[in-house]
Amino acid sequence: MAVQKTIEYNSFDSNEQSSSEKYNLNLTVLENSGNYLIHRDILRHQFSQKQGTVSTKTRSEVRGGGKKPWRQKGTGRARAGSSRSPLWKGGGVIFGPKPKTVTLKLNKKERNLALQTLLYNKRNNISVIANLESLITEPKTKAFCNLCNSYNVTFNEKILIIVSKKTNALKLSTQNLKNVELISASNLNTLSLLKANQILLTPLAINDIKEIYCD
Repeated sequence: MAVQKTIEYNSFDSNEQSSSEKYNLNLTVLENSGNYLIHRDILRHQFSQKQGTVSTKTRSEVRGGGKKPWRQKGTGRARAGSSRSPLWKGGGVIFGPKPKTVTLKLNKKERNLALQTLLYNKRNNISVIANLESLITEPKTKAFCNLCNSYNVTFNEKILIIVSKKTNALKLSTQNLKNVELISASNLNTLSLLKANQILLTPLAINDIKEIYCD
């Protein structure tokens, strides 16, 4: 059963450590089958990452073997028509893997519903920081670490930063931190949300989430 839920976030100002503004996020949450839908969306995302380029050769694709190894009768050996038979060394492969594309279809409404359910389940791990994109003006990892320390964000756990648009300074400041993942709101997915223990949002990203996933 789908239920409408409202989450209220406190936005932390860069100059003050106290909450300065509140943001509401209206989400549609599945109470009974939410975990199943999240699982399906994660499978869909993982299938889309597979290359599917593994390939083996059948007996018709192996080079050589056009000549009959020996005559059909009179030798006392088993009859053979090609040296590239799967029974021979250097022959083809029986029922070997071939290039293929594996997809799992999930409707757009189902994907949005899974994402909203996961956002609601992770509501206690989400912090909103105002003007995060403009706070990092230079590509310095140390400046980003100092900013996170001021908001009590630890690097021992996975951190997901969701912004409206990636800036070059913010991207270069976070790329050397192994537990930090920077993602734009338009590319938000359930797998990144599920792995994250701490989620940092910006007010602009909240507006994008409302427009893209909460219609």
